[in-house]
Amino acid sequence: MSNRPIDDLVRNAFVDGQLDPAQQQEVQAYLQAHPDQARELSAWQRDAQRLRAMASQDSLPPNPALDPAAVRARLRTRSRRRLAMAASLVMAVAIGGVTGWSARDMAAANRMAPMQDAMQAYRMFASADAPRPDLRADAGDLQAWLDGYFSRAQRLPDLSASGFKPVAGRLLATDQGPAALVIYENAGQRATFYIRPPGPGNQFLPQGSRRDGDLQARYWSGQGYNYALVTSGDDPSGASALVPNAVPS
Repeated sequence: MSNRPIDDLVRNAFVDGQLDPAQQQEVQAYLQAHPDQARELSAWQRDAQRLRAMASQDSLPPNPALDPAAVRARLRTRSRRRLAMAASLVMAVAIGGVTGWSARDMAAANRMAPMQDAMQAYRMFASADAPRPDLRADAGDLQAWLDGYFSRAQRLPDLSASGFKPVAGRLLATDQGPAALVIYENAGQRATFYIRPPGPGNQFLPQGSRRDGDLQARYWSGQGYNYALVTSGDDPSGASALVPNAVPS
């Protein structure tokens, strides 16, 4: 007993004098080895004596609520209830914070025009003064390059009917993972095919198109990714002939 903790039932029985001699001796040996708990139980005994003295007065009727064991049980129950309320409050705040951040991300995604980053990538990497691309290759090599990063994605669109051939690629980055830009050329004219993971909240896109300044974009989703074909709005071949036939079958 001197090394084994005593539970609340033994404590109450000790304070109320309900242990047999052997148990009483074991508890006292334990308390000699644990003076902090001995002081605590001594305080319990003093409280119990005062409560019994009050209950024994002729002017006071018997009151089971004043029983020392009942008082201690109520105090423990109240303490547990407060701890449970505090834990519930912490959990509610945490859930509210996560929900708030998720809602903020969704709102930000809804405010952004579809595939705005695809048009920005065209302006940065397909313009006349764009930096050198990561890879210059033919269609087969570019497809193999894309497969290394997007193994489940749709194949490169075949734009040969409009005179455009894939000539270069560039790897980009988004918050959700890698993205890629493939540049097509046709006698000095350029178009781009852009592929990226879906945005916050798994934002897949219905088929659609839109203009942004001098650029025209056709966008869609499939096989776990978002796609866009972007051409210059001043290029009749890109704007009228290329975009309507862009989506792979």
